[in-house]
Amino acid sequence: MDVLSDVIATLRTGEPRSARVAWRAPWGQRFPGAPGAGFQVILRGRCWLLPQTGEPLQLSTGDVLFLARGTGHSLADAPGTPVAEPRCEEPGEPMRPELPSDTVTLCGAYQLDPLHAHPLLADVPDVLHLPAADGRHPELRAAVGILAGELENPRPGAAAVVPALLDMLLLFILRAWSQQGLADGTGEGWASALADPALARALQAVHAEPGRAWTVEALAAEARLSRAAFARRFTATVGRTPLAYVTWWRMALAARLLRESELPLGALASRVGYASEFAFSHAFKRQHGVAPGRYRSALR
Repeated sequence: MDVLSDVIATLRTGEPRSARVAWRAPWGQRFPGAPGAGFQVILRGRCWLLPQTGEPLQLSTGDVLFLARGTGHSLADAPGTPVAEPRCEEPGEPMRPELPSDTVTLCGAYQLDPLHAHPLLADVPDVLHLPAADGRHPELRAAVGILAGELENPRPGAAAVVPALLDMLLLFILRAWSQQGLADGTGEGWASALADPALARALQAVHAEPGRAWTVEALAAEARLSRAAFARRFTATVGRTPLAYVTWWRMALAARLLRESELPLGALASRVGYASEFAFSHAFKRQHGVAPGRYRSALR
């Protein structure tokens, strides 16, 4: 079980949205804060990030910004340029030749379940900058290049290819952040948990069999650690106890199944580790404040 892929698939609530934007100097755009996670990719040229707090940051071709909590920000051709409301082209629309541009960006957002913000995302900075100039993360650079090509010259199948590439971009962003933190010695939380072979084995087991009657002893056996050593290491690294994470993950998975499947509540309860529909409904309502049947009805 690939834990990172599983987390992304479960917490996503819709297809990513994106727009390719061509800019001519002078230009500035304000991006208001929004639910979910946002991103900016500099496909061509240079510009400046003007954060809500902190100093301006120059961005170059290939740079990627990831805003894990949809933080508001601005982009401009220069730090002193006034910013205005967005002026974006439609997603996938090629640049018009009569409007040559200095800079081309890809702006967009991922829809995430606001009630199940995974601890993985809680560890990511509000604004994550992955510069192309440092030469790291070749997979991320390759994904940006392929995405830029599809948007620059849309061809048959682009409507299917671009959303898949945006999903790939999210995976590579989170992977790059995790690897960068470990390489720099700044990794903590989930970045450390996924890189810890013992904790990774336990997490993989939970994600592979969420309906299993997990105990701390059983998870420690998966990790090949003593019960006490495993519980201490898991809680210190992940930020919650092993069984608290099991319960949280079951509820996140249950929310996804309620959104995306027609499974009867009894079958769904069994899938996520509850012996009865009543026990599952009680746990779900305690987590969400609403019964699972009403949660499903409200979504539809």
